[in-house]
Amino acid sequence: MKSELRFHGVDAKTLRTEALAFCKAHPELDRAALVADVNALFATDGFDLRSAAVALLERKWKLLAPTDAPWLAEIARRAACWAHVDWLVTKVIAPLLEDHRSLPRLVRTWARDDFFWVRRVALLAQLPALRRGGGDFALFTEIAAPMLEEREFFIRKAIGWVLREVSKKRPTLVRAFLSNHGERCSGVTLREARKYLPALKTR
Repeated sequence: MKSELRFHGVDAKTLRTEALAFCKAHPELDRAALVADVNALFATDGFDLRSAAVALLERKWKLLAPTDAPWLAEIARRAACWAHVDWLVTKVIAPLLEDHRSLPRLVRTWARDDFFWVRRVALLAQLPALRRGGGDFALFTEIAAPMLEEREFFIRKAIGWVLREVSKKRPTLVRAFLSNHGERCSGVTLREARKYLPALKTR
């Protein structure tokens, strides 16, 4: 992780089990308590405690509203590691914002952020929907294209990851993206984008 946080080595399965147990023990948990608990856990320097916060958010994200998305992006900013950022985006932010009218505005704002982890949030905010064959691929292209020449690995990887998943159901979209922007893609982006891209049939 290249992190200065304290690690205890608690695995994700155990964290999710404990989050479920906590929620069952506290049926009165509401939005205010959830936000307070997550903020308290992220105020620590414990990686596993922060992981527990994301596990709790994954379990109880329906207590939140789309207006909580900026707060979640700030949690991602504080997380500053792929394990927490990716978990938070795909399991909390993405389902919270799916099909909501604020999604394009928020994604465009995050895509312009100075911190690359927040820009990664923008890139992955539609991943579950795009993976299923939905989502707004034009919006993804709009924010991803300006980032193609960034040198940050986690940006290059995120773009390739989304393209890889889209290629499984809608390869023509990915081919069009690569046709228009392929010369500007990094090696890691291209490798990910092409991983499952079906070969074009020739006569």
